[in-house]
Amino acid sequence: MRIVIAEDDALLREGLALLLRAEDLDVVATAGDPDGFLAAVDAYRPDVAIVDVRMPPTHTDEGIVAAVEARRRRPGLAVLVLSAYVEQAFATELFSVGATGLGYLLKERVGRVEEFLGALHRVAAGGSVIDPEVVGQLLARNRRADDGLARLSPREHEVLALMAEGLGNTAIAERLFVTEGAVHKHIRSIFAKLQLPPDDRADRRVTAVLRYLNDGRHAA
Repeated sequence: MRIVIAEDDALLREGLALLLRAEDLDVVATAGDPDGFLAAVDAYRPDVAIVDVRMPPTHTDEGIVAAVEARRRRPGLAVLVLSAYVEQAFATELFSVGATGLGYLLKERVGRVEEFLGALHRVAAGGSVIDPEVVGQLLARNRRADDGLARLSPREHEVLALMAEGLGNTAIAERLFVTEGAVHKHIRSIFAKLQLPPDDRADRRVTAVLRYLNDGRHAA
C-alpha cells in the first residue's frame, strides 16, 4: 500500500508517517500544503492519500478541494480525510462525488491506533468510513428532517450507524451481540423504510449512509 500524507502540522505529519511505517506500510511522500500534495500524487501515484481538511493558505476547505482534485487526477485513489472537528458540510462535499474508497475521521481517532488502521485498510479496500461522532450528530439531526429515517426503530438506527462506520454484517453482529441473521433482517427493513430497492448501479449500504449527509445539508 503506497501512501501520501498531506498535513500542515509537521508534528502530526511526521507522527503519522512513523506510525504507518512501523506497521510496514509504504509512506512514499508527505506534504504540508495542497500543491505539494497534488505534486506528490502525480509523482508517486499512491494507492491511498491521508489528507487534513484545513490546509494553507486559508485553512478552510483546501484539503477537501485537494482531495477531490486528487481523485480526479487519479481515479480509484482511496482518500482518508482527517478533521479536528465535526464539519458536516465538508463531509457532505467529500462524499457528494462518490463514496467508494473514501473515509472521514476526526483526528482524535488517530490515537486509537487499531481503529485508525482498520479504517485506513477499509478505505484502501474500496470501502467507506465515516467517524462515529459525525454519524451520531447526523442521526440526531436527520431523525427530525427525514420521514424515512424517523420510521427506523432504535435498533435499526444502531445498525445503520455501524454501517456508516464501515462495519460489515459480521462485525455489526459482534458489536451488538446478535446473530448475523438478525443484522441481515434489520438491514432489509432499513432499506425498505428508506425506499432503497435493489439496484445494480448503486450500493444500498452506501446510499443509506449518504442520505444522512445529503439530508443533513438542509436540516435546521
